[in-house]
Amino acid sequence: MQDRVVDLEEKRLIQRARGGDTEAMGLLIHRYQKHVYNLAYRLCGHYDDANDIAQEAFLRVFHSLNHFRGEANFSTWLYRIVTNVFLDERKKQRVRSHNSLEEYMELEDSTVARQIEDPSPGPEDAITAKERSDVIGAAVLSLPETQRVMIVLYHFQERSYEEIAEIMNMPIGTVKSRLNRARLALRNKLDSVRELLGA
Repeated sequence: MQDRVVDLEEKRLIQRARGGDTEAMGLLIHRYQKHVYNLAYRLCGHYDDANDIAQEAFLRVFHSLNHFRGEANFSTWLYRIVTNVFLDERKKQRVRSHNSLEEYMELEDSTVARQIEDPSPGPEDAITAKERSDVIGAAVLSLPETQRVMIVLYHFQERSYEEIAEIMNMPIGTVKSRLNRARLALRNKLDSVRELLGA
């Protein structure tokens, strides 16, 4: 598995950052900034919230880097932190206010479409692709948090069952069954728009 390849430069950066080297910490952040932001955005669906989650995740990494043992990949450990920050923020939001599900499902114009690259679409193709990605994005955002995390980690971040098990701290069998339930829930949400999705 490609993520399991030992990255010696990364190991050195982690060692230096543990020793208080802020430049090394900055390089680690730079290396993972896009990945962390993309995961956070896929989970929450809002640019500003994704920035907040990413910043909080890197703060937690900074404060707990000495606890990273290297048994899992650094990226797996980092994804676990991002996921925990997202889930913690959702808990806080539920305590602070009882916003409707529709508010959580809202997508700003062109949010999901920006992550879809089509080298030479015609105008109709571009509009259809944007509509499709908006519909899929809204459906993913409307899933319960744990199901959303499963879908995002597996289908958008391309993490393996083993990595998701480490990130979510659960057995692989549980990951597989929850991912299957999440896929079924997503399929049910998308049933009414099968024609748009070309299914």
